Amino acid sequence: MESEAAENSAAAGSRPTRGLDHVYYWVTDMDRSIRFYGDALGLPLLRRDGDEWAEFDAGGARLGLHGRGSGPGPGPGGATAVFQVDDLDRAKATLGVRGIEFGHEAEVKGFARFASFADPDGNTLQIIEYEPGAGR
Repeated sequence: MESEAAENSAAAGSRPTRGLDHVYYWVTDMDRSIRFYGDALGLPLLRRDGDEWAEFDAGGARLGLHGRGSGPGPGPGGATAVFQVDDLDRAKATLGVRGIEFGHEAEVKGFARFASFADPDGNTLQIIEYEPGAGR
């Protein structure tokens, strides 16, 4: 399967994308969301354009927040931003002190453990700890 994907990629020519640039969520309250991502998660704010757009350094990619403005915008969901951590239990404890409540937690044996939570608008996020040697 992997070699088939490589052949299809080669047949299609060079890779049409350079990699993930950013992920963005629609939010209802830009100030509240900036506090959540900046203060609670500790992401550095790179840019803010009023209540319409904010962009954070998410470590190798950017995370954007798109204000709903006067239109309804889509509902929460549609994507999940996953942040890698070195120690899942320690990260959960730190984030818990900052008011984050975790929902679903799971382990993929021999690969990773993760925990899910939501931002103030109900968008799903996760933190993940990979097993040593899991290829990450």
